[in-house]
Amino acid sequence: MKKSKILVVDDDRDLLTAVRILLRPKIEDIITEHNPENIPSLLERSPIDLVLLDMNFKSKIHTGNEGLYWLNYIREKHPHIAVVLITAYGAVDLAVRSVKMGAADFIVKPWQNEQLLATLEETLAIQKNKNFKPKTANLGDSPGTQLLGKSEVMMDLHYKIRKIAPTDANILILGENGTGKDLIAAAIHQQSNREEKPFIKVDVGALTDTLFESELFGYKKGAFTDAKEDRKGRFETAQGGTLFLDEIGNITLQQQAKLLSVLQNRQVIPLGSNEPTPIDIRLVSATNVPIKVLADENRFRKDLVYRINTVEIQVPPLRERGNDVVLLAQHFMQIYNEKYNKSIKGMEDSTLDKIKSYHYPGNVRELQYSIERAVIMSEGSTLKPTDILFSPIEQQWDPWEGTSAKGSQNLKELERKAIQTAISRYEGNISKAAKELGITRAALYRRMAKYGI
Repeated sequence: MKKSKILVVDDDRDLLTAVRILLRPKIEDIITEHNPENIPSLLERSPIDLVLLDMNFKSKIHTGNEGLYWLNYIREKHPHIAVVLITAYGAVDLAVRSVKMGAADFIVKPWQNEQLLATLEETLAIQKNKNFKPKTANLGDSPGTQLLGKSEVMMDLHYKIRKIAPTDANILILGENGTGKDLIAAAIHQQSNREEKPFIKVDVGALTDTLFESELFGYKKGAFTDAKEDRKGRFETAQGGTLFLDEIGNITLQQQAKLLSVLQNRQVIPLGSNEPTPIDIRLVSATNVPIKVLADENRFRKDLVYRINTVEIQVPPLRERGNDVVLLAQHFMQIYNEKYNKSIKGMEDSTLDKIKSYHYPGNVRELQYSIERAVIMSEGSTLKPTDILFSPIEQQWDPWEGTSAKGSQNLKELERKAIQTAISRYEGNISKAAKELGITRAALYRRMAKYGI
């Protein structure tokens, strides 16, 4: 990055001065220009590695037309030059459109200096063909821990992550099972100002009332029979960092009240103690419960919803991500090729057609397991359609589907009461209610929405 040459084009002279001061320690040669009409001559005069280009000149209406014009010009006349666009706050559609037209990346006003530097560093490294992995791409070493995707909905998602990560706002991540909500939470932490501090994940939906308190708030020696020593809870363990509460939609009303108290007071009281401990954490929560269901006061406190939902992120299901499914399938194939010492070179066209035509009720997780199974079982140099088998678990029979019209009113009433009884018995824990009813959680959510439960 140090030996690079960057052209910054913006009609705001104060911004040009600020960018020059910011980049001077990092970039060897910085050219600033307030008039975009001078772009052609500047690019002809000397070799440029990257252009940082404003999308709006002398206009309060953020159409981006002039920026897109100059983006097209640079891509056509100087295709080797990377272009990073500066766009207005909230212009997601414009940013997505610019990337589709060839922009390497975009940055949103007002930006964090660290964010701008990271974007330029990443773009220059890729442009110079270095072995560089973007900060937002690799979130771990295990298979499936990459937030990959080039579809419009994923570009929108990446934009939101970039925008909200540097803040301390509480985030609620919504999405179906298997969509990668935990990866979103990790990406938010990695791009936040708390990156060097702990990232602690808790599956709160699986905790009983007793475990809920001891796991989250900690306990003192002698607080209960097996408490042989003091132990910090997850809130204290995450001090200064990010606490990720997964499956928060499944906690009981009693647990919700305890969690709300901690979030309001910004302190925890360990079991067996009367001394409060101040906490400083950034809270990220996730649930597969639809927001309309979560907003039902009978199963989730509205004041807690407001507390955890400063910003809401909706993770798209795989079926809405277009050709991302091919990108992900090839990614998983490479991972499992290495893991199982295989030499599969690719997928047949008919295999890709099969992969693209499936609806993936289990989302990315289902695709991952299907590709892993295919790589293990394949005996050829390419994956064939017969190698791809989708899990019957996600397609299991719903005993409430397909009931006949005869006596339907009585059946519907019985069905509604059965759902209400199961949910009440398990105090809103959808997983346990679905298990008792003999159906999947997804099927139960559909029925709850149908009856307004």
